[in-house]
Amino acid sequence: MLIYRFLTGEDDAAFCHKVTKALSEGWQLHGSPTYAYDGFSKKMKAGQAVTRIARDQPYDPDKKLVDF
Repeated sequence: MLIYRFLTGEDDAAFCHKVTKALSEGWQLHGSPTYAYDGFSKKMKAGQAVTRIARDQPYDPDKKLVDF
């Protein structure tokens, strides 16, 4: 089963660490990162999709994706 997550956050070092942590846990980048200006907070926001294969596990919508 292919698991999909979309990581988001302010475009800062903390976001880069979030993506790096996911990669170190076996997630792979999926597509290009996205950037958007948040007019309310007046800051840039970043997003990156990541995927990972979870073998021999049925999908459970109540389970956190990081627990697959």
